[in-house]
Amino acid sequence: MPASIVVGTQWGDEGKGKATDYLADRMDFVVRYQGGNNAGHTIDAEGHVLKLQLIPSGILYPHITSVIADGVVVDPRVLLEEMDGLAQVGIDPTNLVVSGNCHMIMPYHLELERVTERFLGKNALGTTKRGIGPAYADKAARIGLRIQDLFDEGIFREKLDVVLKEKNHVLTRVYGRLPLAARTIVEDYLRYAQRLRPHVADASKLIHDGLRAGKHVLLEGAQGTMLDLDKGTYPFVTSSNPVAGYALASVGIGPREVDRVIGIAKAYVTRVGAGPFPTEDLGPDGDRLGERGHEFGTVTGRKRRCGWFDAVILRYAARLNGLTELFLTKLDVLSGFRTIRLCTAYRADGEVHEDVPPHQSLFHRAEPVYEELEGWDEELSGMRDLEDLPAPARKYLERIQELVGVPITLVSVGPGREQSLPAPT
Repeated sequence: MPASIVVGTQWGDEGKGKATDYLADRMDFVVRYQGGNNAGHTIDAEGHVLKLQLIPSGILYPHITSVIADGVVVDPRVLLEEMDGLAQVGIDPTNLVVSGNCHMIMPYHLELERVTERFLGKNALGTTKRGIGPAYADKAARIGLRIQDLFDEGIFREKLDVVLKEKNHVLTRVYGRLPLAARTIVEDYLRYAQRLRPHVADASKLIHDGLRAGKHVLLEGAQGTMLDLDKGTYPFVTSSNPVAGYALASVGIGPREVDRVIGIAKAYVTRVGAGPFPTEDLGPDGDRLGERGHEFGTVTGRKRRCGWFDAVILRYAARLNGLTELFLTKLDVLSGFRTIRLCTAYRADGEVHEDVPPHQSLFHRAEPVYEELEGWDEELSGMRDLEDLPAPARKYLERIQELVGVPITLVSVGPGREQSLPAPT
């Protein structure tokens, strides 16, 4: 049975959690394939508003095995706190599997990211200061510690001693900070290991065997395509690869195992932190989008920058990820605008670009070429069928499909599961 991938197509915060939750009831496995606790999913499920940072949203379903794959960096303390939080609202985290190959976020990663961001000053990248970047950097430098290291105390102590010597040298000599104590770290992390041990397994083999047995597998990423380390607006990106292709490497399956790549796009665009944003609206319309959309980060609480829908970056995301379909979220937020803007191309240095410009300077100078569509006044949150949408809203959806060349198969008009309108089949 082929797997499906859910991927963000903008700068994150597109509503991937709700999309995954909508699809999850027909799945056997839901797998998180990249990122760390720097990204979150907000899900409104049966009276509970849940904010998940690491655990896949499939955990809400007792029949689903939720998996954290190799490409995720894990802060064990945060993971255990999240498991405890779920248990407190009656959600059993027993069916959670964590790959032993996951690299761990260590206390020195948190400390280094904090001092580095302060050191950069006005050139800071606006990270979440959760230690994600330094953990991925250590992974690439081959000095990272993995979850499986916790289960051999000798190996764990040996690796930690080597790394901590270098990290403390940087913290004390460069940034004037106090050194971290190895003993405290060992005590804390070995205590985490006792609770994590029942959940740690070979995630790749688990998913491979599930696919061979005809099970349904959903792979979900964090962040969005424009924050991809290689394909996004570098350096204003995350430290991993949210694009669909990375899901295969992280989980450990081949391309022929996937037949569905679902792109999640918001009906407008938001971005958290620094970096270029061609369709950002700094006026009253942008403020209205933020207010109606309750645009604050799930993990950080930071106010999101808001702007109009950008078909250029969505075409780019469709090409990079091989999208087979689109889920469009938060269409209800656009109610009440007299006209709605839709970016169809960019203008930079006198040229029109219908794709993302190949040079960063062009992208930073890009001005959106807008098309204006008629707005609507009707509130959409109570509608349960696409045919019930006002004509201008349906025209807006049709125009997006024309510009991107990917069919919209689901439209969200609110946070609840029941506020998801599937396209007629």
